[in-house]
Amino acid sequence: MQRLLIVAGELSGDMHGAMLAQALKQEDDSLFILGVGGRYMKEAGIDIVHGIEDLDVVGTIGIKQAKAVLKTYLKVRGFLKVTPPDLVVFIDNPGLNLKLAAVAKSEGIKVIYFIAPQVWAWHKSRVKQMKRVIDHLITILPFEEQFFLSAGIPSTFVGHPLLERIGPYESSAKEKLRNSFSISQSDLVIGVLPGSRSSEVRAHLPTMLKALLDVRLTSKFQVLIPVAESLDKSAIEAICQVYPFKIQCVHGRAVDVMKAADLLLVASGTATLQAGFLGVPMIIVYRTSWITYFLARCLIKVRWIGLVNIVMGRSVVPELIQHDFNRSKLSGLVQSLLSDHGYYHDMCNDLAEVRKKTHSLGAAKRAARIILHHLNERPPTV
Repeated sequence: MQRLLIVAGELSGDMHGAMLAQALKQEDDSLFILGVGGRYMKEAGIDIVHGIEDLDVVGTIGIKQAKAVLKTYLKVRGFLKVTPPDLVVFIDNPGLNLKLAAVAKSEGIKVIYFIAPQVWAWHKSRVKQMKRVIDHLITILPFEEQFFLSAGIPSTFVGHPLLERIGPYESSAKEKLRNSFSISQSDLVIGVLPGSRSSEVRAHLPTMLKALLDVRLTSKFQVLIPVAESLDKSAIEAICQVYPFKIQCVHGRAVDVMKAADLLLVASGTATLQAGFLGVPMIIVYRTSWITYFLARCLIKVRWIGLVNIVMGRSVVPELIQHDFNRSKLSGLVQSLLSDHGYYHDMCNDLAEVRKKTHSLGAAKRAARIILHHLNERPPTV
């Protein structure tokens, strides 16, 4: 029986790892899949050899996270040396995973990387390291394949796995979802997605809601806030109580909120790409500590941080980052989008191109076939 190890390092990697495991099992149910991951990978039937609960962190790393990273590195390195699998799939998280990939390579284990580190944006010095330790790189953004091929790294673009999670968009879904939220079909719905971490909520949510106080609209509007599983819903509801407009907080259901909304205010991250797939107009915001922002500006070499804009190679949706993210600028953009129908529909048309560029459904299945090719040395059908 062939043994395969999937290594994730944070929540999104855990979700992608679970989808990949399911696709692998559909292609070859004789595989024995082990994992470094969390709840989603465990629910997908993966035997977890080490959990990642303390690894999920954004910004400057703290002592607790540093200890968790070291513990994970030592545990997985020992596993690779003592009970080496036939192949390892690393998912994103380059700070830890590239070091572990070097260990796997030194043990003669095949290494596949799923979801490329964003070295095109920053830390290009990692490209040489990647070339040494990766047998094949599976990319999810359309421009990445050529970038890595030109660097001498075997690469294949398979499409974005987020498409699997949101499914096809149907106009009839909006009416059904609004009914499920007890919202009138005539109301204007603004979805507010401040982030999945408490630090992001503190940095974003008050400014997002204060900006809506200044928006003057002829139609009544409601606010929907999807609360991530990692957050305390009652604490967010307490923040919302002081505002005069109707705010509804719902556990999870981020995609449902996007599909039900007319406009989204979104903290930069994968949610922006999900909204782009669905074609929902949005404004991207982000604020972090000044030291993290300063370091990021020194290192990041791309013009935008929103994945929608990066994929399109131009400014499709507005971004308000750090000092530009304030009540006045955000309310002005909201007012413009909701009062200028030409601006609104142009953004809808631009976002329709995002989905076309990111491939059709089936990214996990295409990735699974590439992995099985390397495991069994049979030609992949992508």
